[in-house]
Amino acid sequence: MGPTLYMIPASPAVRSVTICAKAIGVDLNLKNVDLFSGEHLKPEYLKINPQHTVPVLDDDGFILADSHAIMSYLVSKYGKDKSLYPTDLQQRAIVDHRLHFDSSILFARGAAISGLLFGGGKEIPQKLLDNLSEAFQVVEKLLQKTKYAAGDQVTIADLSFVTSLTSFALFVPLTEAQFPKITAWLKKMEELPYYSENKNGLEQYHQILKTIMKK
Repeated sequence: MGPTLYMIPASPAVRSVTICAKAIGVDLNLKNVDLFSGEHLKPEYLKINPQHTVPVLDDDGFILADSHAIMSYLVSKYGKDKSLYPTDLQQRAIVDHRLHFDSSILFARGAAISGLLFGGGKEIPQKLLDNLSEAFQVVEKLLQKTKYAAGDQVTIADLSFVTSLTSFALFVPLTEAQFPKITAWLKKMEELPYYSENKNGLEQYHQILKTIMKK
């Protein structure tokens, strides 16, 4: 059995890691963490990850949190083909930029909305929707220059972008008229053999949020 991944399928960040693992042929030991019952706040889990977030990787005692860090580690250690996280310094720097953009802006702005709803908020402020739409527009502009998020081949940057964009499209729809580059890119991503790892968790995420929004 491969490394252990503490996770919940609905998490966009978790799905990025499971897509990555499937792409490089690594079998993960998936260990579900029940966030709704507060399992992530129990002392046992806080010893593993004081941030009390998912995903967390345990690779034979080596503990690593954050999906972006986990993906770069998995590809560097287990990937036979390093194209998902290029070794060329400049290419890798572009991938790193996209990963930081996802963690600090794209994912963060979507998470701000979902966090509000999970916390009992009834209405989404227009400012949060505008912020998310602005992040989508940045991705749209990035994709005007290259076939994929960080160049002309798929990298872990795409794996981060695809789970964030498909998840948060629930709040800002990704229409072809407004986001032609993103929608064309999504079609290419959906054709990848390992994209299936995004589907079930994405459906769960949308179903959970739709249920909350109806209350």
